[in-house]
Amino acid sequence: VQLQASGGGLVQAGDSLRLSCVASGRTSNDAATGWFRQAPGKEREFVAGIRWSGGNQYYADSVKGRFTISKNSAKNTVYLQMNSLKPEDTAVYYCALRYGSTVHRTAQWYGYWGQGTQVTVSS
Repeated sequence: VQLQASGGGLVQAGDSLRLSCVASGRTSNDAATGWFRQAPGKEREFVAGIRWSGGNQYYADSVKGRFTISKNSAKNTVYLQMNSLKPEDTAVYYCALRYGSTVHRTAQWYGYWGQGTQVTVSS
């Protein structure tokens, strides 16, 4: 499996961005994709996750109500729509995939990672 994340950029507080993650080579629908982020000097943290089968969505409390995760199975792509961005959302955002339907909130459970895309929110 290869993951390609894109869509990051420099925006102002209150703006929106949509991140995309293409999962090439995914061989099963019994899988989950998570978005994580890592700010300088901080640990990688869970942002949102989705099951490929069923589409159940999960969010960190810090982004609930502002971010929406979705998928297009035909395109093997997971999206993260980020609205009402705040300076504290600034980080490198990574998408990750694991086989198995559980959306884990810790990075160690994911075996496949994209290269990361930088999101910078200015105040």
